[in-house]
This record gives sequence, structure tokens and C-alpha cells, in this order.
Amino acid sequence: MTLWQAIVLGLVQGMGEFLPISSSAHLVLIPWICNWPDPGLTFDIALHVGTLVSVVAYFWRDWLQLVRGGLKGFKTPEGKLFWFIVAASIPGAGIGFLLEHKAETVFRSPALIAVMLIVMGILLLLADRKGSKRTGLTGIRFATSFCIGISQALAIIPGVSRSGITMTAGLFAGLTREATARFSFLLSVPIIFGAAIIKVPKLIAHPDMINAPFAVGVIVAALSGFASIAVLLRYLQSRDFTPFVWYRFGLGVFVLVLGFFR
Repeated sequence: MTLWQAIVLGLVQGMGEFLPISSSAHLVLIPWICNWPDPGLTFDIALHVGTLVSVVAYFWRDWLQLVRGGLKGFKTPEGKLFWFIVAASIPGAGIGFLLEHKAETVFRSPALIAVMLIVMGILLLLADRKGSKRTGLTGIRFATSFCIGISQALAIIPGVSRSGITMTAGLFAGLTREATARFSFLLSVPIIFGAAIIKVPKLIAHPDMINAPFAVGVIVAALSGFASIAVLLRYLQSRDFTPFVWYRFGLGVFVLVLGFFR
């Protein structure tokens, strides 16, 4: 992998992790489309660490309040939200651990990714049109948060999009666009952290994997991830998810057509 390729993939990860377009799908599709060597799931996880840094940096004040509230139990809205996030993280972590091998092999099929891009685009469109959008972040209930957490487990398939599926579930549950995005971002912290921890032994066993392109990709992912969070939250204050839906449709069709002619 060249330095240029690492920069491109870092940008893709940073923007795609928080926009509902599936960063994992792009990390598979771009090397496939451009005939680059597949950097593998470990590099994908390293880029996710970069976006973990960005989301923690952006929401550090929120997390400080959440942790303080969590230590007090359910006495405050922040405490409830903290434990809701913890509970919602369990399904995704468990299924991710059980299906790790398939995530590295079967689930990286371009055809499957293209289909999931389109299917999830349809679901996101329906949720955005049909959801009541009346509930703010502090009004979220345990059942809603846990259902969003269960939906997050499907994101192990590239093309689903972790942010896309959690935002879709939140919209169907009646959350406002900004609230579902914020909850999705906060929920990303434990799941990305857990995925990174699992890969640490592999990096220790193969330190040669950590080179200049590897490090640059992580830094670029962190910077672009921070920017994409800020832009999306501002965007959703007055607009809907339609552009992301059309992007998913277009990319899915393009990949299917390209795969057919190849």
C-alpha cells in the first residue's frame, strides 16, 4: 500500500464512518474498483481507531457528563443514557465476535455489498419519511436504545453501515434526525474500541504492519472524521437524508454493473 492509497482510504473512512454510506463498504470497494491490493480488515480496524479518536475528541464533554452520570446510576438523564449505551453495545459486540471470520471473507463480496447499499438506502428513505421525529436524545427509552443496539449488529456486513442502520432504527423509533445521529455517534465509541482491542494482539505479533502509510491513514481518518461529524450534525438541523439515499443507490448500481462486465 502506497502513501497516496493510505490517504485516500483514510479520507474514505473518516467521512464514511459517520455519514450513513458505510465506510467498511468503501474500504472494500475502492481497492476493488481501482485494482489496489486489499489492505485487509486489520488496516480497516486501524482506520476505525482514527475515527474513534475523532468522535471522542468531538464529544469529550458529553462523555464526561455521561460517565459522571453513569457512576450515579439512573438518577440523572445522563446516567440513564450512559447505561443505555452500555446495554445497546452488547448485541453488536457479541455478534461481531462470533462472525469475525465471515467479516474477513464472505462479507467482503462486492456483489453483497452493492445489494446491501441499495437495501439499506430504501430502509433509510422509509425511516426518514415515516418517522415521527418527536423524541430528543434525553427522551430516549431503554427499549429504543437496545433495539438500535441490536440493529447495529447487522453492520458487520459492509454496505449496511453502522451509522446508517442505527440512524434508520432511531428514525423508525421516533427520534429526531439530530438525536438519532448523536446517539449513533456516541454508540460508536464502545463498539469501535472493542473491535480495536481484539486486533491489538495481531498488531503486536506483526509490528511490521505499522509503517508510514499505516500511520498516515489513521491520522487522516481522525481529522476527516471530526469534520464529517460537525458537518452532518449541522446539516441535519434543517435537512433530510435524501442525498445519502441517492448516493447509496448510485454506488450500489455502479458496483453491480461493474461486477457484471468484469
